[in-house]
Order: sequence, then structure tokens, then C-alpha cells
Amino acid sequence: MKIQLKSVFLSAALAAMILPVAAQTATPTTPDPAVQPKEQNVQHRYGAEQTRIADGIKNGDLTEAEAKTLEQKQAALNREAVQMKKANGGKLSAADRAKLEGQQNQLSKEIYQQKHDAQKANINPTTAAGKREEQQQDRIAQGVQNGSLTANEAGRLENQESKINQEAKTMRQADGGTLTAADKAKLNHQQKRESRNIYRQKHDNQHR
Repeated sequence: MKIQLKSVFLSAALAAMILPVAAQTATPTTPDPAVQPKEQNVQHRYGAEQTRIADGIKNGDLTEAEAKTLEQKQAALNREAVQMKKANGGKLSAADRAKLEGQQNQLSKEIYQQKHDAQKANINPTTAAGKREEQQQDRIAQGVQNGSLTANEAGRLENQESKINQEAKTMRQADGGTLTAADKAKLNHQQKRESRNIYRQKHDNQHR
């Protein structure tokens, strides 16, 4: 009888020791959002602005020149953030974050203004050249949105697109409003080169 009682007491003691451990194991620990690095807010903001620019490129609300300017400003902000981190041991100080937030607010206003002004991308999708240009812009927009193009890369590509479009406009003015066969051949060659550039930039090791 005494042996049985000892067994019961021993089992109860073991159960009391095991249950707290089991409870701790069964309950997963959830990271507290309050302790997440505040730098993530800066990165999230950057991603959101890039999505807005990508939408503007894709639907024609942003011209190539407007997109180039916005991407150059975004790239400048990114470089400034990198410099701030280097100067502060790899992290952004509260003052750094406040400054970047103010600059990002200003850029956000500019994105809105550029997307809602009277300037629209002058693309005619009914022509072969227009279809090619539309396709190139869609590829750039996709790269901006999914992060395969950095702001700096997108700015350079939009600058090249802007130059090609300006050249096409000059050609039409010189030829009575139409493109000659030689004009079309030259522009087609330039767009092929631009297409290769887009591919290389989207598939390199640089990402947002």
C-alpha cells in the first residue's frame, strides 16, 4: 500500500514538472511589432512610393521625363539614407528618420502632382513604334514594382526612353509629321538596344 502511494505521489510530481514545460513549448512566441527595427518603416515607404511610380508609368499618367525625375529623386534619398547609416554605426537615428520622412513626404506630393497634371505619356499603341514603346514602359513598370529595378536603374532607363521619344518627335517634324523608312529603322534599332538594357538591369544583382 505504501509503495502504491509513493508511486502516485511520484507520478503527480513528474506531471507538475512536465506541464509548464509543455505549455511553454506549445505556445509559439510572436514577435512584438513594437520592437521591430524602425528602419523597416523607411523601407516600406520606399516600396509604396515605387509602386505609385510604377502605376503611373504603366497607365501613362507619368511621362518618361517625369518618371526619370521622380526616380532620380528617390535614388538620391536612398543614397542619403545609406550615408546616414554609415555615419551612425549602421542604423538610422531618430533625427535621420525624421529628416528622411519629411523628404519622402515631399516626394509623395510630387508624385501625386505629376500623375495628376496635364502631361501624359505620348504613346500611340496603334503603330508598331507605339506598341514597342508601350511594351518597354510596361517592362520598366514591372521592374520598378517588383523590385528588380532600383530607382537609379529605372531613372536611367526612363532617361533613355525619353531621348528616343524626343528623337522620334524631331524626325516627324522634319519629315512633315511622318516617319521615313530610315527613321523607323533607326528608332527600331535604338529600341532593341533599350530592350536589352532593360533585360540586363532587371536580371543583375541589384535589387530594391
